[in-house]
Amino acid sequence: MGNMGVVLIVSFLTLLLFGVPIALSIGVSALLVMVLSEMPLEALPQTLFSGVNSFSLVAVPFFVMAGDILARGGISDRIVAFAEAAMGRLRGGLAIVSIVASMFVSAISGSGAATTAAVGSALLPQLKRKGYDLDFSAALIASAGTIGVVIPPSVPMVLYAVIVGVPVSKLFMAGFVPGFLMGGSLIVYALHVAKKRGYPAGEPVDAKEKRKRFIDALWGLMTPVLILGGIFSGYFTPSEAAAVAVAYSLFVAVFIYRALTLKAAYRLVVNSGVTSALIMFIIATSKIFGWQLAFYEIPDKIAAAVLQATGGTSFMVYLVITAIILVAGMFMETASALIILTPIFLPAVVGVGGNLIHFGILVVVGLAIGMATPPVAIDIYVASAITGLTIEEVSRPIFPMVAALILVLLLVTYVPWLSLVLPRLVYGSL
Repeated sequence: MGNMGVVLIVSFLTLLLFGVPIALSIGVSALLVMVLSEMPLEALPQTLFSGVNSFSLVAVPFFVMAGDILARGGISDRIVAFAEAAMGRLRGGLAIVSIVASMFVSAISGSGAATTAAVGSALLPQLKRKGYDLDFSAALIASAGTIGVVIPPSVPMVLYAVIVGVPVSKLFMAGFVPGFLMGGSLIVYALHVAKKRGYPAGEPVDAKEKRKRFIDALWGLMTPVLILGGIFSGYFTPSEAAAVAVAYSLFVAVFIYRALTLKAAYRLVVNSGVTSALIMFIIATSKIFGWQLAFYEIPDKIAAAVLQATGGTSFMVYLVITAIILVAGMFMETASALIILTPIFLPAVVGVGGNLIHFGILVVVGLAIGMATPPVAIDIYVASAITGLTIEEVSRPIFPMVAALILVLLLVTYVPWLSLVLPRLVYGSL
C-alpha cells in the first residue's frame, strides 16, 4: 500500500474516532498526505472543484429541496390521508398505511430523513391515539424511511452514478423491486405484531370520502409520475427532472394547497441550500481522497486481499462487502460512506464479474439500512425528535425490522435478477 497510503487511511480513521466531522476528516487526511509527500498544493483546489463539476450532481440540491417542500407543503399529509382511507380498515391497518405512505413519499423525496419526517409528522399522533405503542410506531416509520433512498428518485443513486459512470435512469429503474421488497417485509412484520398485540382496525371510510381524499391527494400523487415518467420516457434527464420536481412541488404547495407561504418558501430554500452545501463539500473533499486512494493503488490492493481471503468466489466476496457496508452504515452518513466505499470495493466486484448496476443497488440498500441502525441512525433521530422518545426507546423495537431489511438485502445481493429485471426490460442489455 505504501507509507503514504497507510498515513491516508490511519489519519482518516483517527480523525473519525475523535469525532471530527466526516467532510473535514476526509479533507484533512488528504491534505496531510499531500504535504508529507510534497505534492503541489495547487492540485488541491483544482481537484476539489472537479469533484463537484458534474451536471448530474445538479440533481442533488433540487431533490433535497423537493423533499423539504414535500414535508412542509401539505403534500405528504394528503397522500397519507388517502392511504389511510384506502387501507386503514385492516387490523393493524394504520401500521400498513405508515409503510405504504413511506413508499409513496419515497417516490418524491429521494431522502430517508425527509420520508421519515413527512410520514412521521402526519401519522405518529394518529397511531398513538389509536392505541399503538409509540415506540413501535416510531421504530416502524423510521425503518420504513430507509425506503426513501431506494425507490427512485434517490440522491445516493445519483452520487453512485457519478462515481462509477453508469446512467442514473438505469439505477432508478433498478431500485423499484428492492424498494417494494423492503416495504413488503416491513408490512409482514407489522401485521404479525398487530395480531400479537391486538392493535385495532381503522375506522371505515365511505366511497365518497375515499374519492374526496384521492382527488385532494392527486396533485401530490402526480409528482412521482411527472418525475419518473419524464426520466424514463426520455423527455428530460434526472437533473432536469429534479428541477421540474421542485417547480411543480412549490407550485402545488403555495398555490394549490396553500400550505406554504412565500416567506416560508424562502426559508425552505435557504435551509435546503445549507443541506446541499454540506453534501457538496463532502463530495468535493472525497474527490481528492479518492484520487489519492487510486494513486497509491489502495482499492486494487484491498481487492486483491479480499479475493485472496475469500478464494475468489463471488458468494464470499459479496458477503464480505455486504457486511462491511452494513457496519459502515451504522457509523457513517450515507453519502460519505457511499463515496468512500464504492471506489474501494469496485475492483473486487469487477474481479468476480459483478454487474455495476446491481452493485449500486446493493450499496444503496445496505447503507439505507444504516439509517435505521444505531448508533448513527438519522431516521431514528428524526422519529425521536417527532415523538419526544429517547434514541434508546426508539432503537429497542427497531432491531427485528432491521433484521427483515437485512434479509431483503441478502436476497437482492444473491439474486441480481431482482434489481436487473426492470432495467433489462426497458433498456435491454446492461
